[in-house]
Order: sequence, then structure tokens, then C-alpha cells
Amino acid sequence: MTTQVKKICCLGAGYVGGPTCAVIAYKCPHIQVTIVDVNETRINAWNSDNLPIYEPGLDKVVFDRRGKNLFFTTEVEKAINEADLIFVSVNTPTKKAGMGAGYAADLAYIESATRQIAEVARSSKIVVEKSTVPCRTAESMRTILEANSHDDIRFDILSNPEFLAEGTAINDLLYPDRVLIGGLQTPEGYKAQQALAKIYEQWVPKDKIITTNLWSSELSKLAANALLAQRISSINALSAICEATGADIDEVAYACGRDSRIGPRFLKASVGFGGSCFQKDILNLVYLSEQLNLPEVAAYWKQVVDLNEYQKKRFVSRIIKTLFNTITNKRIAVLGFAFKKDTGDTRESAAITLCKDFIQENARVNIYDPKVSEQQIFYDLSGPEVTYDIKDLKKRVTVVQSAYEASANADAIVVATEWDEFKELDFERIYKSMNKPAFIFDGRLILDAEKLKSVGFRVHTIGRANF
Repeated sequence: MTTQVKKICCLGAGYVGGPTCAVIAYKCPHIQVTIVDVNETRINAWNSDNLPIYEPGLDKVVFDRRGKNLFFTTEVEKAINEADLIFVSVNTPTKKAGMGAGYAADLAYIESATRQIAEVARSSKIVVEKSTVPCRTAESMRTILEANSHDDIRFDILSNPEFLAEGTAINDLLYPDRVLIGGLQTPEGYKAQQALAKIYEQWVPKDKIITTNLWSSELSKLAANALLAQRISSINALSAICEATGADIDEVAYACGRDSRIGPRFLKASVGFGGSCFQKDILNLVYLSEQLNLPEVAAYWKQVVDLNEYQKKRFVSRIIKTLFNTITNKRIAVLGFAFKKDTGDTRESAAITLCKDFIQENARVNIYDPKVSEQQIFYDLSGPEVTYDIKDLKKRVTVVQSAYEASANADAIVVATEWDEFKELDFERIYKSMNKPAFIFDGRLILDAEKLKSVGFRVHTIGRANF
């Protein structure tokens, strides 16, 4: 008999836990869903009209169910105790110090959450690993839970990785390509898998719900992101060849994408990939490979990240060379700061690297992004490469409220995020407001270069020569 889940608790109210559990509440009105976080400011935002995460469609889902069967609270222990099933969706950042620094995932939050469940729980629970984690993390979670379990309390561990793309997360949750549920290959493990599957079956076709063993599920998440990032790095490597030979990367990508064995997805050249998962997951895979004594495998995946960094540096170098080998005191308008359109997330955004390089070259930088706050931008730009002093940073960087304001008296425009609104700008107006010659560097391949040239701009695009 399958366990019936009536109450769900999610530990972590971030980019994964918040949207995922909001959609579960939306599609399963008979299940009480409580999302908890120790960050009171974040929980207050989830309970307000101004949600802490910008994601198209998220507000509709949250406002429809909040206060009915969807709740946000800081009462962690109460939510754990009441739940039949607990999603662990806490942060797993790359370690900054110690063994594996720069590669391995820091699992301190995962362990802390697991220990709290073990200490607080007064009844049996299904514990679902939702964070992106290295292989065999579930094993350590299981060890902690079993060591702290009682005769009348059992913990079943599942892996249920997310496959969300920011900007389309709600659609990805409503219409997923697949839902992956990993469990122990035991009668109890199968029973727990079916309990979670029953929840997803409320709106996901059964043939899209895949059950695997725990380790396959954990590795599948890392593998999927690594393969997608690999495609981006591959097309970006080809973009460098295109610029050197006169080939057009869009035409090359289109021709390759028409091959049914390849397909067109993730073949858009750009200044580089970003986001919370791609780089972190590949580095995780590199570390795992090294720990398993597979140095050639580690070197292979490390090259995907190295190529991504090279693409950003190559773009900056092209800008400086084009601007007569110096950008000292020149004003650069950076359009976009989020790592991709339709999100306010800046984690690993290419724009951060570009702006830091511009600052180090003593340029004056105007930044505009429709969804990223001024506070977030200055937080991301402060650090040892530039300065921790925000007042000093503000002497070089100005955050503005429109693309037109950013471009006024600028020497060059750099498109760093593919926001749709940048395609619709009045570039004749912008051209008149800029210093001449006026340069545009399209790092996202979204602008009509010929049209811009007819206005008077000198246009440089990723993956196209400028002979």
C-alpha cells in the first residue's frame, strides 16, 4: 500500500524550493504545503505582494494558493513535525576553502537540515533530496537519519532533482520533460518512490515520471547540466573561429542544428553561460572524477568551464582593442546584469566578469537591468578583484533606470543579457546621445547589426568577423 502524503514541508525558500512547492500546492489543493526558511526577511517577502524571486507566472501560482494550502513560515520545527514528506532544498554552494575548494559542493547546509529533521521528527518521514548535490549525498543523509532514528520512527530517503531553467521555471514545473525520483532498491524505497510519484501524477503523465536508484538520480542532474554547458562552450569555441575566418556563427549553428542527431537547442553563441547550476555542477563533476581517480575525465569536464571563462575574457579583449586599446575614463553602457533574461538572478553572470574587467581598466560603467536591484549589483561587483568599498566602487559604477540613461554620453554599449526590450530600443535616439564613434558590442546575438550600422553605429557581434 502506498503512503498517502497529506502534508509537505520544504526546507529552503529559494529559487528551487519556492517555485517547486508553490506549483505542487497549485496542482494538489488537497495537500498542505509549508515552505520554511530561517531567513525571516525572505519569508516576509513570500508573504507580501512583492515576492523575493522574479519568475514569470510565479505570482499567479503563489497568490492563488497562499493562505489556503500554501504557507510560508520561519517555524521550522513545527513544519517538520507535521509533515509526511520533507523536501530538503537548501543551498549547496561551491566550497571556498578547505579540501576541494573551488570545485566541491559545500554540504554544510544539507547536513544541518538533515540533523534538524532527525532531532525534531516525532513520526516517520519521507525525506526528499531536492538540492543539486554530489553523488552519494543521500548516503550521508541516510546515515545521519538512521543513526538518530527510533524504533517507531523510520526515514526513507529519495532523490528528486530539479530540472528548471530560470525564466521558464513555472512552465518547466507545469509541463516537465521528465520527473526523476531516485530511491533505494528495497520494498520501503519503492513505497516511498510511489508516494512521491502519486503527487506528481496529479498533473504529470505517468510515462514522464522516471524512477531510478538513488545514485543514478543524483548523477543525472549533474550530467544533464554538464552536457548542456558543454554544448554552449562548444558553440562558443566555434564562435572564435568564425570571428577569425569570416564565418557567421548563427549560420553555422543553424546548419548544425538542422541535423536531427544534434538539434537546435543550446547552440546560441554568447559571451558565456552563467546561473547557479552549470558551473557549480561541472566543477562538482570534476571533483568527483578526481576523487574517483579519473584524471582524464576530470580534465575533460574542466575544459568546459575553462572555455567559458576564455569566452568572457576574449570578449573584453575585443572591446578594449576596438576602443583604440584603452578604455581608461571611457563610459561603457552595460545593458543587462542578470545571467539570462526573465530572471533577476545574477549568480555567475557573465556581466559580473565583464564589469569587473572594465573597472580594472579604469573605465566608467553605467549598468541597467530591468530586474536586478542596485544593491545586488554593487554586492556582486565588490570583492578582492576590485574593491570592498562600495563608496569607492560608486566612483566608477553608476546603476541607472533605463537603457537610454545608461547610453547617454557613452563611448560604447555592451549587451550582456538578452532581455527582449533591448531589441525594441530607439537606437537612433541612443546614437545621438553617445560619443562618436559610437560602438555596440552584442554579446548575445540579439540585435540587427545591419540596421544599427545604417544608423551610424560600429557594430561588433560575438561569432562574426569585423573585416
